[in-house]
Amino acid sequence: QVKLVESGGGLVEAGGSLRLSCAASGSIFSINLMGWYRQAPGNQRELVATIFKASGTTNYADSVKGRFTISRDVAENTVYLQMNDLKPEDSAVYYCAIDHRNRNFEPYERYWGQGTQVTVSS
Repeated sequence: QVKLVESGGGLVEAGGSLRLSCAASGSIFSINLMGWYRQAPGNQRELVATIFKASGTTNYADSVKGRFTISRDVAENTVYLQMNDLKPEDSAVYYCAIDHRNRNFEPYERYWGQGTQVTVSS
């Protein structure tokens, strides 16, 4: 069983910064992709940023490029999201996700964190 524990959300004024963390624990065998998604009330969950654990290759939503930075700690199976110059429209519940498999050649399965609230006041 794989468990994801998130931390770092909160309330911040526009222009401020927050850093989210997500640590994976349990029976970790192989993680491929790590990422952050967000969901605002009335909206669908959307991709924020992803990073491949092995290569560090990143991908960002256009709306956060230049403001957010995703990174990972390979040894600790932890993914981070540094959010700078936050805007009210960034307010949402942020979820971390990993793609994990228990054995070689098995398909990867997606695991989700419990979500952490980020609120940006104007």
